[in-house]
Amino acid sequence: MRRRRLASELRRIRKEAGLTAEAVAERLELDPSWVSRIETGRRGIRTIDLRALLDVYDIHGSARDELLNLARQARQRGWWHSFGDVIPEWFQAFVGLEAEASELRSYDTELVPGLLQTPDYYRGYIRTAPMASSPEEIDRKIDFRQARQARLTDSNPLQLWVVMNEAVIRRPVGGQTTMQAQLRHLAETSERPNVTLQVLPFAAGPHPAMDGGFVVLGFPEAPDPDVVYLENQVGSLYLEEPTAVDRYNLVFNHLRAKALDPDQTRSLLAQVAREA
Repeated sequence: MRRRRLASELRRIRKEAGLTAEAVAERLELDPSWVSRIETGRRGIRTIDLRALLDVYDIHGSARDELLNLARQARQRGWWHSFGDVIPEWFQAFVGLEAEASELRSYDTELVPGLLQTPDYYRGYIRTAPMASSPEEIDRKIDFRQARQARLTDSNPLQLWVVMNEAVIRRPVGGQTTMQAQLRHLAETSERPNVTLQVLPFAAGPHPAMDGGFVVLGFPEAPDPDVVYLENQVGSLYLEEPTAVDRYNLVFNHLRAKALDPDQTRSLLAQVAREA
């Protein structure tokens, strides 16, 4: 997140200086692709290179110090890196964004989102994978999920708004006792002031997200626009173009308008738990 913010600031400063990426690269005797990679956040920047870049832009004083400090922060490893043995690098990137986000909006089609999963529910799900993890790896992944879930209860809690397809709560995972406990956990967590949970019922009919789930992350700082996160079996995709992000925000608004309201959702969760 900090690398992304630094990239955005450097891009803004260059444009305000009236310089092209090619002109900057020429002054630094570097390839223009280097400037591009820095400004898109695809790579970090060494302090010595950042100082040279800021000299080109004639940035000094407190503004220079802030950017150098931001670059130092961008190189620090987050708590999630300690789980690198069981969590793929592409998902660690998402957790880095999640850790900095102030709000998260998601539509989930088949699976309870990780921030709301109970350990037994996750254990029941992960054991169905074609390449099953060892019991020790599963325990590590559960610890990782619980560490993420702390964002919902810390001093500055994440604002979470989840719309789930009815299939999520109807599909039994881990057995009757596990599923009932998961449904109760959803209902209880939805009572928190920073959590809104809605179920999109089958009766709502067709909707604009029938092609898959997604997550929209929002951030507290104005320079940090929303990011859309899409996940698949082997990787992920991030969308940052304003037109794409606006489209997903619009789709999410349609979904929550068609979904049951939070009270109706809790009633349905209780009903499904009784029937499980």
